[in-house]
Amino acid sequence: MASIIINLSKYIILILMLLYTLSCFTVFRQGSKAERESKLNKQIVYVFLIHFLSYLTLALSNMDDMVTIVIFYGLQILVATVYMYLYHYIYPYSSRVITNNMNFLLLIGYTMLTRLDFSMAKKQFVIATAAMLVVSVIPYIMDRYKNLRNYGIAYGIVGIIALSSVFVIGVEQFGSKNWISLFGVTLQPSELVKILFAFFVASMLSKSRSVKQVMITTGFACVHMGILVLEKDLGAALIFFIVFICMIYIGTGKIWYLLAFIAGGAVMAGLAFLLFKDRLFDHVMVRVNVWKDPWADIRGDGYQITQSLFAIGSGGYFGTGLTKGSPELIPVRESDFIFSAIAEEFGVLFALALILVCFSCFICFVNIAMKVRNRFYKTMAFGFAICYIFQTFLSIGGVTKFIPSTGVTIPLVSYGGSSVLSSLVMFSIMQGISTIENKEAKKVEEERRSIEEVAEKAEQA
Repeated sequence: MASIIINLSKYIILILMLLYTLSCFTVFRQGSKAERESKLNKQIVYVFLIHFLSYLTLALSNMDDMVTIVIFYGLQILVATVYMYLYHYIYPYSSRVITNNMNFLLLIGYTMLTRLDFSMAKKQFVIATAAMLVVSVIPYIMDRYKNLRNYGIAYGIVGIIALSSVFVIGVEQFGSKNWISLFGVTLQPSELVKILFAFFVASMLSKSRSVKQVMITTGFACVHMGILVLEKDLGAALIFFIVFICMIYIGTGKIWYLLAFIAGGAVMAGLAFLLFKDRLFDHVMVRVNVWKDPWADIRGDGYQITQSLFAIGSGGYFGTGLTKGSPELIPVRESDFIFSAIAEEFGVLFALALILVCFSCFICFVNIAMKVRNRFYKTMAFGFAICYIFQTFLSIGGVTKFIPSTGVTIPLVSYGGSSVLSSLVMFSIMQGISTIENKEAKKVEEERRSIEEVAEKAEQA
C-alpha cells in the first residue's frame, strides 16, 4: 500500500507543480480583485498539497524516523501559515505573489534537504525561521524612514570593510577564501554585502546622474569586485558586475554606459587573467576545463559535473520518485548542486517548472520596479531583480553544464545560512518597496476621486 501511495504521489506532485507554475503567470493578468485573490488562494493550496505529499513520501520511506519527520513537517506548515496570515494582516499593501513564491521555494528546499541530510534541513529551517522574524520589520522601517537614500557612501564603505574582513578572520572553502568564522558560526560576507551594494548604487544614482557621480560609483564598485577577485570568489564578483552595469543603465538611461562597462570589464578580466593566472585563477581554469570536457577526467575533477548530468538524465521527465534516486553520489548536493538532486527525483518537468517559478519572481520584482515612482527604490528594485535571476541562472547553468560551475546557490532552495538570510532580506525589501508604492497609489487614487466628487457637486450646483 505504501509503495502505491509513493508512486502515485509522484505524478500528483508533478500535476500540482504545473498548476502552481501556471498560476504564477496568470496572476499577473488583468482581472477583478476577487479573481486575483482566488488565484492567490489556490496557489497556497497547491503549495501545501505538494509539501504534504512530499513529506508523506518521506515518512513512508523512512519508517524509523516517521515521527520526527511528521513533527518537522508540522512545524514547517505552522510557520508558513502563521507567517503568510500575519504578514499580510500587518502589511495589507504587500505583494501576496512574493510571499507565496518565497514560502514555496523555502518549502521545496526543506523537502529536498530532508531527503538529502535531515540535520541540514533542521538547521536550515531554524535559520530561515529566525531570519523571517527579523526581516519582517524591514517594510515598516522602509515606510517610516524616508531618508535611506542619503547614505550612499556609507553603504559603500561598510560593504568594502565587510568584504575585506575575510583577509583577517577568513577561512577557505572550495578554493575560495570568502568565508568568516565568528564564535563558531560561519558566514559568507558577500551574500549580505550584495544587499548593501544595491543600496549604494541606487543611492548614488538617485542623487545625481552626472559623469562625475557615475565615476565615483564605479570606483567604489571596482573596489568591491577587486576584493572578491582576490578572495577567488569569481562567481560573486560576476554577480556584482552584472548588477552594477544593469543598475547604471537603469539609473542613467544611457546605453553607452552599459556598452562601455561591458567592454571595460572584459578588458580588465583579460588583463587579470594574463597577470595573475597562476595565483588567482588556477581553480577557475580547472572548472573551465571540466566544463569543456568533463568526461576526460570522470573520476577526478570531472566527477562532480558528470554525476550531476547522470542524475538529471536518470530522472527523466517524471523523476525516479522521492527517495528512489541516488543524489548522494553528487558532491555538494545540498547547496551548489541541489537542482540536480531535484531533477533526478522529482523529474525534469518539475525542475523546468521550478525554473519558471524563479522566473516569475523576477517578473514580479521587475513589475514592482516599473510601477514605483521613487528613483531610489526603482533603481534598487531593478538591481535586486537582476541579482536574483542572474544568481539563479549561474547556479542552474553550472549544474547542467550550460556554463562553467561558479559555486553559487539557488536562492531560498539551496542549503546555506548566509544565502537564505540575504535572499529573505532581498524579498523583504521588495515587499517594502511594494508596500510604499501601493500605499502611495491608493492615496493618489483617493485624492483623484475626491477631486472628481467636488467637481461633480460643483456642476450640479
